[in-house]
Amino acid sequence: MPLYEYLCDANGETVEVVHPMDATLSIWGEVCYVAQIPLGDTDPSAPVRRVITSPPAGHVPVGNSTLKEKGFTKLVKRDEGVYENVTATGDEARYMKAGDASTVPDLNKKIGD
Repeated sequence: MPLYEYLCDANGETVEVVHPMDATLSIWGEVCYVAQIPLGDTDPSAPVRRVITSPPAGHVPVGNSTLKEKGFTKLVKRDEGVYENVTATGDEARYMKAGDASTVPDLNKKIGD
């Protein structure tokens, strides 16, 4: 279940609460009940509002040239036992074939200490 933060303007407190996405908490008493914290001196019917602390994370696709710049090796299957090294650099073989050690990328050149 997602984690939400609720702010109570009456007391200035922000409380983290875990609840289903379809639930909406609107008063301090509900927030305290779900978070299992004491009400304190705040009126249980004091309004609260959900606050966004950080934007939702997303996936940003990375192109082959970026992977190549960062030292990654990306192999794409082209045929039975044949892989294309789409991030090949220098003298690396463009195609890697099963059983042919000379076509395997040299990882020691890409990985430094």
